[in-house]
Amino acid sequence: MSDAEASGTVRLTVGQAVVRFLVAQWTERDGQRQRAIAGVLGIFGHGNVAGLGQALLQHELAHPPQRVNGSIAARDGGTLPYVLARNEQAMVHTAVGYARHLDRLSTWAVTASIGPGSTNMVTGAALATINRIPVLLLPSAGFATRAASPLLQELELPGQPDRDVNDAFRPVARFFDRVQRPEQLPAALLGAMRVLTDPVETGAVVISLPQDVQAQAHDWPIELFAERVWSVRRTPPDPTAIAAAAALIEAAHRPLLVAGGGVHYAQAEDALAEFATRTGIPVAETQAGKGSLLHGHAELMGAIGVTGTLAANILAQDADLVIGVGTRWSDFTTASRTLFQHPGVRFINLNVAPSDAAKLGGLAVVGDARESLRALDTALPRYAADPAKRRRHRSLWLAWNAQVRETYHPVTQPGDGRLTQGSVLGAVNEGAGPRDVVVCAAGSMPGDLHQLWRVHDRKGYHVEYGYSCMGYEVPAGLGVALADPSRTVFVLVGDGSWLMMNSEIVTAVQERVKIIVVLVQNHGFGSIGALSDSLGSQRFATAYRYRTDSGRLDGGPLPVDLAATARGLGATVLEVHEHAGLAAAIATARALPFHGGPVVIHVETDPLVGTPDSGAWWDVPVAQVSDLGTSTAAYEDYRSHQKAQRPLIGPPDV
Repeated sequence: MSDAEASGTVRLTVGQAVVRFLVAQWTERDGQRQRAIAGVLGIFGHGNVAGLGQALLQHELAHPPQRVNGSIAARDGGTLPYVLARNEQAMVHTAVGYARHLDRLSTWAVTASIGPGSTNMVTGAALATINRIPVLLLPSAGFATRAASPLLQELELPGQPDRDVNDAFRPVARFFDRVQRPEQLPAALLGAMRVLTDPVETGAVVISLPQDVQAQAHDWPIELFAERVWSVRRTPPDPTAIAAAAALIEAAHRPLLVAGGGVHYAQAEDALAEFATRTGIPVAETQAGKGSLLHGHAELMGAIGVTGTLAANILAQDADLVIGVGTRWSDFTTASRTLFQHPGVRFINLNVAPSDAAKLGGLAVVGDARESLRALDTALPRYAADPAKRRRHRSLWLAWNAQVRETYHPVTQPGDGRLTQGSVLGAVNEGAGPRDVVVCAAGSMPGDLHQLWRVHDRKGYHVEYGYSCMGYEVPAGLGVALADPSRTVFVLVGDGSWLMMNSEIVTAVQERVKIIVVLVQNHGFGSIGALSDSLGSQRFATAYRYRTDSGRLDGGPLPVDLAATARGLGATVLEVHEHAGLAAAIATARALPFHGGPVVIHVETDPLVGTPDSGAWWDVPVAQVSDLGTSTAAYEDYRSHQKAQRPLIGPPDV
């Protein structure tokens, strides 16, 4: 023990202190402990190479990381593995994918250099905060002393010399602090951990670290590095609110429950299943809530809203009471406030976040989803839906399920012989194991997955739709695989997202992590192409085409070989052209060992073949005046749908 440690302090640089602090942080819920920070993802530059970079090297030499069950992520002990990433935005997505899969109880820290390295993380920070997923970002900054200003990559604002590019994180972070002196670090770290482990406040947490401060030595109180356990609380609901909710349910004729992501984060799936089974109240699911009930549950009506099932949306149209559990009521869920059409519809919102519980003029039941569902079940001992209504629910679901089968296995393929996107999803869904995970985020596939995917495990569905960020898919799939190597991870990605961000395939190769990427080539932006067509914009600039002598992008498809790009990044590539070949490729990929690295299955689809109509509408404004007949017609259609919009601010007592 050094003299400093004997006196209650230890001399470390700021970077070394950050690393030592993170190693000692744990979370706990329901008696289960896990490492709060499983590792550090990063890319080094002049802003962090001699600060956090030196600290991580020093720690790795003293505590070599170990691969446990195929994953490098720290579960216990004193290791803090470092993973070299390829893109700063992508490494935030990897941390988010990891944290979401583990119900927000563990995440990664992410470090980047000054300037573009740090600002590249802003999109990832926005995604984390919008989806309420914890991630710790450690962007580097210039010199706190301003000794050598202006630095390479430093923002110069003559009227605001205290500003730097990291201020761009402020609007998208749940917590932001700038450590200008070592003495400020303890409060910043403790504040960061408080927000990371708060189920209401969590999101992107940002501590900006000037590069000279990272390397500065300081005598730290030894208590800062003692093991610390952060309890992730389960807030119980107020009994008065539960009693009021029970009274509304007992008085309702056609109640509907909408399960959101909060069901998963609270591990409330069993409580929901028991409540739905006993009461007979039908359950619909948001994107984040999909899988709250597993495929085959008698009361499961599937997805709701713009990308919903006809079964769920028909019941939503008629519902006189809607019980939201852990949902933030996005526009896709409410079909831009056109879905719930009963004149006296009321809302009950069970949510851990008071701001979400107060939405749509609903009765706010603030509390943990699991505890709130259990309390509500207890408060309704004699409630049970009419058997005739339960038979109707089942009939609606069976009709929808038949449509799913037809989409998965169309009687005829398109004229050019390419697979449809629906049949691709069907092949993956049917070829996946019951514990496998599907990951997606952007394009038309998230909506199709929401409608069609059959979930057999509470962790089987991972679609990011709060930000719907192109490029999330591959890095998030890596994060899920690091979180749970016992599961096979399928990443479904279109050519648009692949071209934007495929770099973390190299990281998966480096870490010998198997993710199965189903790369769907439809030569353009399929989702926006369809939306553009429906809005009268004629699919303008949504297809990847040559520019012709006309001056427009209306030539033939570009000869882009996406399979070759995947091979060039080190992945194993399987190319398929028909349904039987796809099923065989899925089986081959699943049989490969986890440590064999990423596999890419390349398949072409017809972008003009869609999935069944949800019967719901999405508010995307259309040009009010136009020289184009298609736009004029689309505007008239838009105005007719707008008439169904309702404020949903709570009806008067009826």
